[in-house]
Amino acid sequence: MENEAKKSKVVFEILKALIIAVILSLVLVLLAALIIKLFNISDGVIPVINQIIKGISILLGCLIAVKNKSNNWLKGIIIGILYIGLAYVIFSLLDGEFKIGLDILNDIALGSVTGMLSGILAGFKKQR
Repeated sequence: MENEAKKSKVVFEILKALIIAVILSLVLVLLAALIIKLFNISDGVIPVINQIIKGISILLGCLIAVKNKSNNWLKGIIIGILYIGLAYVIFSLLDGEFKIGLDILNDIALGSVTGMLSGILAGFKKQR
């Protein structure tokens, strides 16, 4: 019974981090779009801004939601990969087009590394 409670707590942490990260992404994308429109920023910087938004979202999702001290790096990787998948679906639906290519593999790799590092940082934060 105790093991099941621990597993459900981990699943809850991951889901909470995902929800926080996706909501934060939506807010940051809207803010970035406003800034790009107001200041006539070149379209060339949009991919960089998107990567920064993804990284910040994963980081804050992990820092806020990951409470348990064990396997934070693994939780971070899972959060990063799930976030990339969920964000891909949400933003593809908003765009009205699903594009599958090397970009998604790059996002998965960066999401998993960012998630791993974010999970490790969350562990350090919780130890203090």
